[in-house]
Amino acid sequence: MQQHGMTLSYGENGAPHIVEKESPQYPEAQKACLSLLPSPSPVQASPQELAAARKSSACMRERGISWYPDPNPVTGEVQQQDGGTTEQWQSLKKDHLDAYRTCLPRPS
Repeated sequence: MQQHGMTLSYGENGAPHIVEKESPQYPEAQKACLSLLPSPSPVQASPQELAAARKSSACMRERGISWYPDPNPVTGEVQQQDGGTTEQWQSLKKDHLDAYRTCLPRPS
C-alpha cells in the first residue's frame, strides 16, 4: 500500500491501518495489493460443535435423506458441494421439513 502512495499507521496490536481511505489513490492501491492478502483461516469448530454437526448429518440420513453429507471435519459446516444436487438442496425444506426441523434445530 505504501508503494502505491498510502500512509499506514500501526495500532497497539501492531496491525497496520490505512490513514487515507478517502484518497483518490486508495481504490487503485487496494486493487493492486488485494492478491497479497493472506487467505482467511477457517474457523475451527469445537469438539462439541463438530460432534453435534456429525449427529445432525447422521439424523438427516436416518430420515431418508441419503445424500446429506457429513460436516467439514475442521469447521463443522455442511457444504453443498459435498453431497446432493442443486435440486435436492433447493427442495430440502419443502420435501423434508420434518427431518430438517428435527435434525437441524435453530439455536434459541
